[in-house]
Amino acid sequence: MGKLGKKARKFAKKNLQSVLRDRRKKKALFKKRYSSKNGQSNVEDKAKLIHDSNGRNTEVEAFDDSPLDAPFMENESDVVADSSDSDGYLSEDISCEDETDSEPGKFLEGDRCTSELMAQNRKIQEDLAVQKKKLERLKRKDPSFSKFLERYKEDIEALQNGDVSSEEDETSDRGRDSVTEDNQGKSTGKVLTISAISSWCRLVKEEQKKAAFVCVLNAYRAACRYGAESIGLRFQNAETFCSLVMSVLSEADNIFRGLLGLSSSSYKKEAILKLKDTPQWVNVKPLMKSYLRSTLSLLDQVTDSDVLAFALTRFKVSLPFFAAFPYLLQRLIKTTVHLWATGGGMLASASFSIVRDVASLFTTDCFDNCLAKAFVAYLAQSRATEIVNNKHLQFLRNSLVDLCSLDAQKSLPKATASVRQLSKILHWALRSKKKEALKRICSWEYANCINLWVGFIAANIQDYDLQPLFFTMVQLINGVVGLFPGPRYFPLRLNCIQWLNDLSNSTGVFIPIASFVLDVLEYKIVREGGKPGPALSFQSVVKLPKNCLKSQMFQDECIKSAIEQLSSHFLQWSYHISFPELATVPLIRLKKFYETKTKESLHRAIKHLIEQVEKNVDFVKRKRDEVAFSPNDHQSVEAFLQFEKSSLSSPFIQYYRSVLEKAALRVSHKNEKISLSRLEKSKRKREQPVENAANGGLINGSGHKDLDAVNGTKKRVKRRALEA
Repeated sequence: MGKLGKKARKFAKKNLQSVLRDRRKKKALFKKRYSSKNGQSNVEDKAKLIHDSNGRNTEVEAFDDSPLDAPFMENESDVVADSSDSDGYLSEDISCEDETDSEPGKFLEGDRCTSELMAQNRKIQEDLAVQKKKLERLKRKDPSFSKFLERYKEDIEALQNGDVSSEEDETSDRGRDSVTEDNQGKSTGKVLTISAISSWCRLVKEEQKKAAFVCVLNAYRAACRYGAESIGLRFQNAETFCSLVMSVLSEADNIFRGLLGLSSSSYKKEAILKLKDTPQWVNVKPLMKSYLRSTLSLLDQVTDSDVLAFALTRFKVSLPFFAAFPYLLQRLIKTTVHLWATGGGMLASASFSIVRDVASLFTTDCFDNCLAKAFVAYLAQSRATEIVNNKHLQFLRNSLVDLCSLDAQKSLPKATASVRQLSKILHWALRSKKKEALKRICSWEYANCINLWVGFIAANIQDYDLQPLFFTMVQLINGVVGLFPGPRYFPLRLNCIQWLNDLSNSTGVFIPIASFVLDVLEYKIVREGGKPGPALSFQSVVKLPKNCLKSQMFQDECIKSAIEQLSSHFLQWSYHISFPELATVPLIRLKKFYETKTKESLHRAIKHLIEQVEKNVDFVKRKRDEVAFSPNDHQSVEAFLQFEKSSLSSPFIQYYRSVLEKAALRVSHKNEKISLSRLEKSKRKREQPVENAANGGLINGSGHKDLDAVNGTKKRVKRRALEA
């Protein structure tokens, strides 16, 4: 019987009895399975049915593509409002008008709320009336107390009006009471001068005037919120503003400790918590909260790195005060983590110093919150196709490893969950080979996550039981190496080799990486003497563009990077008793590769490596022939050449140092070239709009003249000529 035609096959598919019968069976089966109450079993049955009917497993296709920071998101808390009634909000203009932080609509609505507020007002008025009667009675009994109250009232009024100096400075202080109006009809405000600020600070330091300190804090609050909101104070000039901020940041901590009676030895979190029930805390608490909140606002507003670094350095000594204000502590963590991740130099170091102190000083919840926010910020900085500032990213990685090492036992479950998430993504990519899965792995986010946990394992495996995590990480890295064998992924492959070297160095476990390195070394994609090509940096990319693969620069970079990694691997085992056997196969392949190279620089580098490895092989063989113990004596094997290893003067160590020096010099030279090329590109982009404008704006996006614009211009010129 001949093959059916297209129309016959279509008719049979629609109308044959067997097709209809199978369709009814499948429809009934799906209906029966979806009517079940167990939702999880429905998904499993559906996956099994599709697997049976289509002959392939679709569980991989239904992979839950959750972000890499998912294990830390549950511990990342962002408190958006103060949870307490009395500790969270403060009328910071203590000596002036009353101000609340609560927004409209935060209170209860309705008649019940109104009645409760009226009842509270009546109670407050009754209490005030009772206190006033007591005060009047005390004034009648003790005339000296009445005089003291009058004198205290005069001091407050003088400070409120800015009149705190003596009669000799009355003319100079008169400017503090002046009220100016903007020329555009804006609201009026008191003008603060540097003499007024100096007078307040002198009264606080010398006479411990609380009212003067209140005025200083209110002025500081205005300075920290300057430009962000409408305030009732204005500054005469920039010098006044800077003098106020510098004075408060430098002296506020000492003043608060003096008011609370705390010494340097007793200045701890526990001492602050013990003072919460004392009368002196009731008086100092509003002032302290005003200072802390104002400084946090300053950190959010200022953009200058030097000012931020100074503020954080001075603010660090006030960390124990945050024990009484949990909401402000959460704000501090969020702000400092952001500055740590986005800043650089002294600013990033000062920010991380505060984050580390908060994590170690306060509760375990604070440690979890610091770790979660820092990890999320670290991955956010890694979401880039090309790393511009690799040095800063390496600083973030080292800082985060240090933070995790503060409590390795508490960090271990998070690290395990994160590595498990990485393994799931790798398994998904190996099973499905989907483009999005491969793209997810070949990214800086995935690579930096591996780099972080490699550093965590290397730093803590000697003190904690991290063996399961170590072996999982080795399998994960080997899987990534096998997933991307092509030359475009050599930067990622070399990073994986570096991670395996780090794990092997920290644990003393042999990891066979020589074959990975030699595969990179022997990969031939272009003949020698090809085009030089652009400058390449394997440290800033994980995947190379196609146009770089045929350049001589690419091949040189591959060979030099492979020599560095292979030298690091040989260095670790250069004193081991089995080094001659370990180096046998790599030496054979290196000699074979050496015979194919004709470029002088590469020829010389490979020959030097072969000579150093052969010298070390002969040295170990000579020492091994002198010993009398058996290979089964593991203790003697471990002690083999330990004295020579501690001297750090062997020829191979000297050779490895020279390799590292040349590598550092090469990286700095490449970074200069890459930065110059980026500057030239940005300059050309800025000049392009100017050239278009010079051409009369008649150049469209493709670089050709816009015909419609040209025709319109001709018509306008012709019409004007006819009118003339």
